[in-house]
Amino acid sequence: MTRRLTSALTLLLLSGLACAGPAMDASGVKQPTNWHAIIMFLIFVAMTMGITYWASGRTKSTADFYTAGGGITGFQNGLAIAGDYMSAATLLGLTAMTYTSGYDGYIYMLAFFAGWPIILFLMAERLRNLGRFTFADITSYRLDQGKVRTMAAISSLVVVVFYLIAQMVGAGQLIKLLFGLDYNIAIFVVGILMMVYVTLGGMVATTWVQIIKACMLLFGGTLTLLLAYSQFGFSLTTLLEKAEAVHKLGPKLMAPGSLLADPITALSLGLGLMFGTAGLPHILMRFFTVGNAKEARKSVLYASGFVGFFFNVIFLLGLCAIIIVGQNPEFFEGGVVGGKIIGGGNMVAMHLAKAVGGNMLLGFLAAVAFATILAVVSGLALAGASAISHDIYARVIRKGEATEKEEIRVSRYATIGLGLLAIVLGILFEKMNIAFMVGLAFGVAAAANFPVLILSMYWQGLTTRGALWGGYGGVISAVMFVVLSKSVWVDVLGNKAALFPYTQPALFAMPIAFIFAYVFSKSDTGPRSKLEKEAFEDQYVRAQTGFGASGASH
Repeated sequence: MTRRLTSALTLLLLSGLACAGPAMDASGVKQPTNWHAIIMFLIFVAMTMGITYWASGRTKSTADFYTAGGGITGFQNGLAIAGDYMSAATLLGLTAMTYTSGYDGYIYMLAFFAGWPIILFLMAERLRNLGRFTFADITSYRLDQGKVRTMAAISSLVVVVFYLIAQMVGAGQLIKLLFGLDYNIAIFVVGILMMVYVTLGGMVATTWVQIIKACMLLFGGTLTLLLAYSQFGFSLTTLLEKAEAVHKLGPKLMAPGSLLADPITALSLGLGLMFGTAGLPHILMRFFTVGNAKEARKSVLYASGFVGFFFNVIFLLGLCAIIIVGQNPEFFEGGVVGGKIIGGGNMVAMHLAKAVGGNMLLGFLAAVAFATILAVVSGLALAGASAISHDIYARVIRKGEATEKEEIRVSRYATIGLGLLAIVLGILFEKMNIAFMVGLAFGVAAAANFPVLILSMYWQGLTTRGALWGGYGGVISAVMFVVLSKSVWVDVLGNKAALFPYTQPALFAMPIAFIFAYVFSKSDTGPRSKLEKEAFEDQYVRAQTGFGASGASH
């Protein structure tokens, strides 16, 4: 079956790429077909198909499918987490933000990065010791399994779907520009590849795809930076002086600007990016793939190092692009002054790669950007599928009576369903702003998942009623705030004025989740609540020692 599916997919990809024609720039002018990118993309697909085939032979149990059997080392998992976290929006979007806004781009990166110390010091060890497959294992540890798992699975799926839309739209736009493929064909290629990786290889294949992609991304980004930075004698002072001399912001290039013009929105965005990281289901799931809590802590340490290094690379790439790309008429329609960047602002990193390394480096970075999207989408699909199969089907519907074979089968069906949903949503939301969708996913994760997760680990007083009110209150309020904001209420639905004045929900939805969880836990005097509070002692011992945790070393 594995061979048949792999062969069918390869034929589908080749037929899709056979349709590849000259890429179109934003003005409709045909650009030469990027054969370097297509060849490197095919090499990457062939390599990952081989990994998936190998992984399918090692995926026998639910532990193999969800967590790679807990056999991933801290270093490997750190690379995989970095690969999961560094999406195409990171490479393309943040480079473009630095190119246009200077230091504001770095502030944005700091907000993304600030979530890692929270995970390292407050969560990594307890996640590994308390959880098995999903973060719902932790939130429901001493609470009502059915009700709390259902709530956690729903909030996870909401976050996964929002994040999936952003990645699928990004993939479609990138392939459309670089490979000359039709947008809809590009969306199908990404969706089908993701379904094959996850359904056949599970977490083993997904992990190795993420590791390879992280290495390619770090290598490609660093090589592009070295080639670009060498034009300024590797001097940051020279680079900044030249950038300030030609940029429209001038001396204000390295000062906080428009991002902090509205402090409430900036604070809300920062909270969402910081605490949303600690509430993303596909990131949390990675802590169950290592053997013990020590390796979980190592994972975060390595991931933080890789992500932090890459953010600095991106910032310098954006500054180099101001001079190398911004002063070169080859990359503009209608000239440098007043003209538009070919392919849109998000293509700055790609144009920089071409300027310093020619079509070969452009092709490599394009393939890396595509690999980035595939790796993130695969991780998201696995997190969504596990919420459906492990939390809802195995624990709620079958009440723990499902066999491992049944659970894996349901997970594979769920992956196919999520893949088809991602394809449909990717086509429907073709014009949606990607950065907004990513920020929304982080904001919803910060309000829906993080409050209940952190309270369940640290607060003895949390009860089932408090967890349900906190979880549902967080996810519903976050989504409602976004729907009523200008981004949706005015720009999408066409109403005259927004009912909610801010675009970022975290600052307002997170307190609702915490307050609801606290108030409804404190007022819960039912007989079950007392038992739940008493069970915290047992949970605390396991959280600290790992005693009884699956695969933990004692």
